[in-house]
Amino acid sequence: MNPNDEASKPSPYWPWLILCGVILVLDQCSKYWIKENFVLGQSVPVLDALNFVRAHNTGAAFSFLASDEGWQRWFFSVLGCSAAAILFWIIKTHSAQKVFCLALSLIMAGALGNVIDRLVYGYVIDFLDFHWAQTHFAAFNLADSAITGGAILLIVEEFIKKPLPRSS
Repeated sequence: MNPNDEASKPSPYWPWLILCGVILVLDQCSKYWIKENFVLGQSVPVLDALNFVRAHNTGAAFSFLASDEGWQRWFFSVLGCSAAAILFWIIKTHSAQKVFCLALSLIMAGALGNVIDRLVYGYVIDFLDFHWAQTHFAAFNLADSAITGGAILLIVEEFIKKPLPRSS
């Protein structure tokens, strides 16, 4: 066997799918626990700046389109599934790029976690309520955290891999 054959083999993509699956399970388990132990609107302090709260979001980030008549459930479900399919393909074709695939796995897990909620309940279960004094930020969940973390990783990776232009 030629040693160069081993170097030309594509990297496996299944570790990224396993990571996505683990995050997806953690997201769904956390939402199930909130659903089973909190009533809608109930809030319990956890830390000085964090409450667990049960909130339902029929819209997108920051409850965007939440007051619409229900079409957004299907729109965001199709959008999330389409994004996950595209991310899967990108991960499969770029599996050797570790930071890139880590970021995409996080985003894919978050998208699928919120799609499951939309399809099962008709809304996304949010439960992390960070606040500073009397200012409460929009409640979110582990899926949202995964999406945000993945997006941050993509941005950081882009800054790291491209050298800054030199001034003349």
